[in-house]
Amino acid sequence: MDGPLRIVLVEDEAFQRQVVAEFLGKNGLKVAAVASGADLKRIAQANMPDLAILDVHLGEPEDGFTLARWLRARSSRVGIIMLTAATDTVDRFVGLESGADDYIPKPFEPRELLARVRAVLRRAGDTAPPPAQLGQRRIGTAMLDLERHILVLADGTEDHLASSEYDLLKLLVDNPNRPLTREWLLESTSHREAEAFDRAIDNRIMRLRRKVEADPGEPQCIRNVRGVGYMFVPPAG
Repeated sequence: MDGPLRIVLVEDEAFQRQVVAEFLGKNGLKVAAVASGADLKRIAQANMPDLAILDVHLGEPEDGFTLARWLRARSSRVGIIMLTAATDTVDRFVGLESGADDYIPKPFEPRELLARVRAVLRRAGDTAPPPAQLGQRRIGTAMLDLERHILVLADGTEDHLASSEYDLLKLLVDNPNRPLTREWLLESTSHREAEAFDRAIDNRIMRLRRKVEADPGEPQCIRNVRGVGYMFVPPAG
């Protein structure tokens, strides 16, 4: 396929795969339609797509939930939409907790799928981090100074952050309203430190919440995303 890859569709049912790919293609979207998770991984490792549409129930050991977690661990920005024939809401919760952005039960109207695809692509574009933007960023009750690598607390005092704390805060504010997995946060901020284990991220988040949340016990700024990790929610306005 020529040009930047926009969408990968993983659907093991050949007719459904062809129908969806052709419909999206006719509406100006570049789609690679594949039948397996192995094909998706091969494509994503060469060129991470903007959006993956994943059938939940694939005829192979790795289902759509597993593929969603694999993608999200490698990119916080790739959009993920889950497709399933199941009507049980449990599938929806599991899909969203796996890092998906949206969930569409089968059968669905092609126009509805198109609208949701465009919405997820739009959100992914809106949350892309600005290039090398310096200055100050509001984080809860505090202000992160990106030039001096310090946190200005609500009472005006300056907290000289540890490098691991600054890196984590910077990563969160650069990806607003995006669920970020613990694995991805750890890989992106640990730099192979001795502290590079799963609980390291939880411990850093706990310390940061004491500095930026009005009530660390009820965090509004750095929120938990159950089964995934954490998400930074910028202040309104």
